[in-house]
Amino acid sequence: MSLLAEPDLIVNADGSVYHICMRPEDLADIVIVVGDPQRVVEISDHFTSKDHSSSNREFISETGYYKGTRITVLSTGIGTDNCDIVMHELDALANFDLKTRTQKPERRSLKIIRLGTSGSIQPDVPINNFSLSTHALGLDNLLYFYRDTPTIIDKDLTEAFAAHASWPKNLSMPYCIPGSKRLVDKFRPFAVAGITATAPGFYGPQGRFLRLPLSDPMMISKLQSFHHNGNRIINFEMETSALYGLGALMGHEMVTICALIANRATGDYNGDHKKIVRNLIALVLDTITG
Repeated sequence: MSLLAEPDLIVNADGSVYHICMRPEDLADIVIVVGDPQRVVEISDHFTSKDHSSSNREFISETGYYKGTRITVLSTGIGTDNCDIVMHELDALANFDLKTRTQKPERRSLKIIRLGTSGSIQPDVPINNFSLSTHALGLDNLLYFYRDTPTIIDKDLTEAFAAHASWPKNLSMPYCIPGSKRLVDKFRPFAVAGITATAPGFYGPQGRFLRLPLSDPMMISKLQSFHHNGNRIINFEMETSALYGLGALMGHEMVTICALIANRATGDYNGDHKKIVRNLIALVLDTITG
């Protein structure tokens, strides 16, 4: 096993990994990741007991027990770049000996559930529903920094979307990656299933025009009208492509389920969406421990 250099795998003085400030013993096999740091406590308040808490920048984590099952809740902050940090450091906790900086001989696979909020792009998928990401459509370029990405991409779906959207040559090629079928099937009865488009920004990359003109004003309509072999794109967010892609490369099971609080097709928005998020938290906890 090759030894990783200190700048490549940074370990804090207390034995925790650099950004998320967790030690290997703090990590459960089931991990719920959320974008909003405040949502960590909203979830962990359901625990009957807790054995870990840490806080560093936007990365807040708590580990405890719900109905006898140990669960870690961790905030990622916003964006695929943050998810790149989180996924690598979770994998380091699971699959590296941090003292020797070497990989462990046996691989540990985590079950990672993204619980978030999102916006629908389909008029028949209204707000106050839950979206379930069967696939992630990455409009970012994060995964192209990793050699084995072509092995996990759904090539047929990716090429079909690129052709449908007349994808601009000055943007990185989109990529489509499936989530864990086993985890997707667990949540399928409770949510609207479809492809989630992951954008590298909240405004222009998601077709929002405030003052700066968009390079492709038709992008949302292209996403809305895409259909291929029974698949369609149902929502926009900013994390799932990184989670699904890195999870697949690392051997972890991934699924995203979101509360839909806006609809870009109808203009509807739920400005007080705390109730639907609370309902989603209870649903996720009961489903993953049931």
